[in-house]
Amino acid sequence: MLVSVTLVFVALGKVVQCLSNYTFPPDFRFGVATASYQIEGAWNTDGKGESIWDRMTHQHPDFFFNGDVAADSYHLYKEDVRALKELGVGVYRFSISWPRILPTGDVDVVNKLGIAYYNNLINELLANGIEPMVTMYHWDLPQALQDIGGWPNQVIADYFEEYARVLFTHFGDRVKLWLTFNEPLSFCAGYGEWRAGAPGIDAHGIGDYMSAHTVLHAHARVYHLYDNVFRKKQKGQIGITLDSEWADPFDGTVESKEAAERELQFQLGWFAHPIFSSEGDYPRVMKERILNNSLKEGRTRSRKEVKYVQGTSDFFGLNHYTTNLARSGAVGETPSLIRDAGVQMILDPSWPSSASAWLKVVPWGFRKLLVWIAKEYNNPPVYVTENGFSDHGELRDTNRTKYITSYLSELLKAIHEDGCNVIGYTAWSLIDNYEWMSGYTEKFGMYYVNYSDPARPRVPKDSSRVMAEIIRTRQLPQQYSQEDDVKLGINDNSLLHTVQNLDLGLQDKLQWQRFQRVKLEPGVPDIPNPQEISEEKDIQKEFVAEVGKTEVKMG
Repeated sequence: MLVSVTLVFVALGKVVQCLSNYTFPPDFRFGVATASYQIEGAWNTDGKGESIWDRMTHQHPDFFFNGDVAADSYHLYKEDVRALKELGVGVYRFSISWPRILPTGDVDVVNKLGIAYYNNLINELLANGIEPMVTMYHWDLPQALQDIGGWPNQVIADYFEEYARVLFTHFGDRVKLWLTFNEPLSFCAGYGEWRAGAPGIDAHGIGDYMSAHTVLHAHARVYHLYDNVFRKKQKGQIGITLDSEWADPFDGTVESKEAAERELQFQLGWFAHPIFSSEGDYPRVMKERILNNSLKEGRTRSRKEVKYVQGTSDFFGLNHYTTNLARSGAVGETPSLIRDAGVQMILDPSWPSSASAWLKVVPWGFRKLLVWIAKEYNNPPVYVTENGFSDHGELRDTNRTKYITSYLSELLKAIHEDGCNVIGYTAWSLIDNYEWMSGYTEKFGMYYVNYSDPARPRVPKDSSRVMAEIIRTRQLPQQYSQEDDVKLGINDNSLLHTVQNLDLGLQDKLQWQRFQRVKLEPGVPDIPNPQEISEEKDIQKEFVAEVGKTEVKMG
């Protein structure tokens, strides 16, 4: 969670989730997703330029994992398409690497071999009856553009528009579903709260707001470019993917209810309100609280700018994984996004865990978020572009199957009982991949990838078979939906609880504490010192040793 401080409290009880027997609408679309840096590898192959993730991971090899080879999808894309065919998905969401197409970020050098790679992938998908859904930017900014300031610099919007023009020109005859950005909340925080992620710039309270301003303008420019030049002939759609957890009130007090709403506005409304609301511009609560804290935080928009951004999306792309509890409270004194929100987000450890400290299994929060979006933004067509569960790589991934079926059950209720206009669901992810700061320790894939084998073989997990059955029958599998309930609770004696505690300790040490260190000089990446690296390596070794002794089970 990048907009708030995460705390933990002790609570009793188990999560019980009853699955729906509703069927998916006839035109509902299923897919799976990946992203370029996380799977492609070939980081310097065939003319690809350097990205900000290449730079950061290579400068600090003793600390960071890297995506130099990853799942090697640059060479194994046909294996990925074979897996997609086995799943029976109608859509494959993948991202294009900006520096693979434009090595310097600028159109002065267009990499023909990069163009050829994506042409081959797109053609292979279409030959197998799978529609490409293309994300233009999934965090791998060309390093050359970071060298001139990155997203806080408004000129990057010019470069992004010309990059999009190249994509429309070369791929728009076959690609009909476009997403400009993936999770701007997250990558803008790379200039603020998320100092451990590329580019690792400590300018929170300023850099993240400046980045958001540029990103929204860049998105609108690309939307209008498509409208004015390409839409009539290519007849596609263009959207944006925003990420949000559900924020539920910590208790029944007015303060907690207001805090939960404020968190949703700072987290999702920050980017959704300017595009999807009837008023346009940033949420009122954001503008008021930022103005009260610091005039330097954020920029105002003219009415002309507000209208230019408003309505620039054909559908609402949503990434959702989990839920937190929200209560009002001061969060530090340093100017920052989380200070402006003034919300403390709390994890309930009685909720089932995953391999990721931040990801609790809370299906009911998914439905609540979909209903909130429908009410807040006049029920736009929502395409769920990411939703998934992490474990440590089990082939018998029962926990993932339970997660997917329980979350899809809530999605069905949102459609049939609440009238939410949800038009598709894309699971994260197709294959085990590079998970940013967690490297290869957290596995989200429906296909296992053996990273100790240079051939990088893909092996189907049980969840892939369940997903294929859901897609084929357009309903939840009978072996799950006919049960009285699916109990996703854990107890203190379960193996999962043991691994949960180990994982929380690891993640707390490697990530959350790092975010709360003393502020560095502006523009200096937040890199741990050698002693911290040594301590973290010791914790990693202990964690891996303990995980190797257990078979993680849920329920």
